[in-house]
Amino acid sequence: MGQLRLAVLGPLEAERAGAAIRLGPRQVELLSVLVIELGRPVLARRLVDLLWGTTAGDGAATTLRSHVSHLRRALGPGRSAPAEASIVATVGTGPGLAYRLDLPHDCVDARLFEQEAAQGRQLLDGSDPAVIPRAAELFGAALARWRGPALADVANRPFALPEVARLDALRRTARRGHAEALIALGRAAAAVGVLTGAVLDDPYDEGVRHLLTLALYAEQRVDEAAEVCRRGIALLRERGMDAPQLHRLHAAVLRRDELPIPAPAAVVAGLAPVAPASLLPPDPPHFVGRGVELDAARRQCLAPERRQILLVTGAAGVGKTSFAIRLAHLLAEGFPDGCLYVNLRGFDPGGAAIAGDEVVRLFLDALQVSPEQMPASEESRAAHYRRLLSERRMLIVLDNARDAGQVRPVLPGAAGCAVVVTSRQQLPGLVTVEGAHPVTLDLLTAVEARELLASRLGDDRVATEPGPVAGIIERCDRLPLALAIVAARAATHPRFPLAVLARELTELRGSLDGFAAGDPATDLRSVFSWSYRALGGAAARLFRLLGLYPGQDISVRAAASLAALAERQVRPVLAELARAQLVTERAPGRYTCHDLLRAYAAELVESESAEVGHAARRRIVDHYLRSAWMADARLSPLREPITPPPIETGVIPEEPADSASALTWLAQEHGVLIRVVELAARHGFDRHVWQLAWAVTTFLSRRGCWEDLIAVQHRALVAAERRGDGAAAAQAHRDVVAAFSETGRLRLAREHLESALALLGDLGDRTSQAQTLLTLGWINEKEGDQATALHHDEQALALFRADGHRAGEARALNAIGWDHAVLGAYREAVGYCQRALVLQRRLGDGVGEASSWDTLGYAHHHLGHHRRAARCFRRSLALSRELGHRYNEAEALHHLGDNHEALGDLTAAHDCWLGALEILTDMRHPAAAQVRDKLSAGHGPPGRRPEVAAVVH
Repeated sequence: MGQLRLAVLGPLEAERAGAAIRLGPRQVELLSVLVIELGRPVLARRLVDLLWGTTAGDGAATTLRSHVSHLRRALGPGRSAPAEASIVATVGTGPGLAYRLDLPHDCVDARLFEQEAAQGRQLLDGSDPAVIPRAAELFGAALARWRGPALADVANRPFALPEVARLDALRRTARRGHAEALIALGRAAAAVGVLTGAVLDDPYDEGVRHLLTLALYAEQRVDEAAEVCRRGIALLRERGMDAPQLHRLHAAVLRRDELPIPAPAAVVAGLAPVAPASLLPPDPPHFVGRGVELDAARRQCLAPERRQILLVTGAAGVGKTSFAIRLAHLLAEGFPDGCLYVNLRGFDPGGAAIAGDEVVRLFLDALQVSPEQMPASEESRAAHYRRLLSERRMLIVLDNARDAGQVRPVLPGAAGCAVVVTSRQQLPGLVTVEGAHPVTLDLLTAVEARELLASRLGDDRVATEPGPVAGIIERCDRLPLALAIVAARAATHPRFPLAVLARELTELRGSLDGFAAGDPATDLRSVFSWSYRALGGAAARLFRLLGLYPGQDISVRAAASLAALAERQVRPVLAELARAQLVTERAPGRYTCHDLLRAYAAELVESESAEVGHAARRRIVDHYLRSAWMADARLSPLREPITPPPIETGVIPEEPADSASALTWLAQEHGVLIRVVELAARHGFDRHVWQLAWAVTTFLSRRGCWEDLIAVQHRALVAAERRGDGAAAAQAHRDVVAAFSETGRLRLAREHLESALALLGDLGDRTSQAQTLLTLGWINEKEGDQATALHHDEQALALFRADGHRAGEARALNAIGWDHAVLGAYREAVGYCQRALVLQRRLGDGVGEASSWDTLGYAHHHLGHHRRAARCFRRSLALSRELGHRYNEAEALHHLGDNHEALGDLTAAHDCWLGALEILTDMRHPAAAQVRDKLSAGHGPPGRRPEVAAVVH
């Protein structure tokens, strides 16, 4: 099969070996996002947000998987190709599940366009006139790839806007370069055609009008050249801007002056004259990335309809100053009267922030106002400053602002000028009152971080040690300042292997000692302290306590529990931390900070007393135990309850209203919960340890997070044994079995069940014995001994009935029904399952009901009642999806596929098996191999019973 090729410079088109590939509207949207992020994984949850936004329903994730499957089939080289050949790769699992488009850049027209335009510009900017024909050829080829507006199918969708803006800007630049090359080659007529379209696209671009005028004049189309100038001057005047270059050129055209056609470099220089006033520092030599943000910022600053203010915010060390200076250099052409720059020192360690009037004096000096002309009063100086700016088109960069009050006196009063403000604070007053446009800088991507290291250390040195480089990037948390500090150390010791630095940073993990540069301006600990010292008392205390928090992000209620504050009290404290860029609100009500700031907080909290640290840890462990306990009660209302310890004063747990919100909370807090179990074990909260493990077992089992389940139950078992709590130890033994059995470690599963039975026999707990026997029957089945499985399931049924445990009785009935079905007694199986369903519907046991519907469908399938079986499997599938039980969902899809095959509908069978395979692969479940075989062969035997690891849960 031929190479897949994609075209996005116009409506999206896909073709392979010259044959067009038809895609549906949703596939076009999905593929558009993946093309924009070409080669980079896009989280599944982000794709759901981008494609559906607030309209995303509970089944959006499943629908997305279906779209991905169809897209893979449409783009793939054919069904005979191995799964590894898929163009759309699956990356990660669980909350980290992502999809990535793996396609060479030369197979996408937009990437080819960028490459050709960049090569053309490189040749044009050189000093060799012999290469100008090649430059013109490259520009022409690049522009010929455009068939209409970029990403035309999705151009107005929010996810596409930055990329569309970026490509449009590159197209305008390429047009200008093409015209410059054509003019230099004496092909002015051809340049006129290129530039006419460019002027129509952006009539306010003074530089393009300048070029078009030169081209028309060279063709002796004098009246048209004069009209292009005149029209441009009028348009810009309407927007309150002068156009001195066009005025001069217009006069020269009207006088019929001789206008020699300059070389391309001279053309560019003529469009960007040296500014009469400039305080701008040099362009940062090692600046990388930020392409999307720079393009959007340029468009914003150059919009002439009103005074433009750009507010660049971000955490300490993220590169705000470098971004602003790079942006200013890129904008120089659009502001012919120059750039004024000042470091306001808003977070200077000495506290010596520059007052607004002092900045006005500095700028008036730069604007060549003599001491004799300098107004005496502060108000007069501000008025004089604004009057001077009203006559100019200038860029003002106000770096490192502390608050809006420091900025306001320096703002120009009229359109024509633009202001770039950087701050660690979010400065909402500047946004609300002055209409500033906020731009928040995040951490670099891994690719950008590597580029930064390569720019400072050289490509060869970075390429030679890819593993250590990846380690350095991870330890620096992709923070530009941290990377620069490590790179500076590596540069001063060129013979040191990077592996040595990476190992040192690993050994110092959790500390900032590896980022001590010696200079307070670049030492991370010092830089962070400037923001910390500006906090109020409550915010500083919460920031310190965040050093004890084990998760990556924290909810409002968890923060309230950590600090022992009321929810209404903690919200303004979190808002203060967010304004100071010490935390980021990554989603409504959830706050995070990068690892280096977390390390700084951990250093600060060491100054607190042991009692303060113990109390805060107890509160956060209490918070998560109580919250998980309530969430589990929503997921498994029929599960035997536990009694948590008395809640600490100041703890405000989450209270999920229903099973859906409980599942959402558990998914959000999954990683935090695992780390809270570790925290509780490390600090001796043994009762919390086993109860937390109990509380997350249902969720981890349904999601197939087997290694996490093994880890928490191991800690639970150790804690229970340390407490001498036999019932808790038996619970841990039983709860870990599903993980060992689902990962093929049946001997370990059996050993844990036998240990649980021994403990429960001593305790006389018949219900727990019955649950353990039911699980043992499941292990017997996996070992191929269905008769013994039936024996244990019948023992469990008797114990459940003797204890009056109706939910357990229903589960046992379903298990016995499955045993009969596997042994070939399908009619007996139907009877047991129907009795189980009556009880489960009465009790509201959704998980048990889903399993019973699947077993009933299996029995009907083998009795030849395929239509009836299909209805049963669909009931099971709907319930499992509603409850978020991914394994049961996969089993129902697997069996429904078998049933479709029996009915002769191989297309429907294939879709069901594919859905099951995606879930099982994501869970790393061994049953994926069986489904994969069916997809390869197009047929196969029916699957096994829905795994009742859910016998308890």
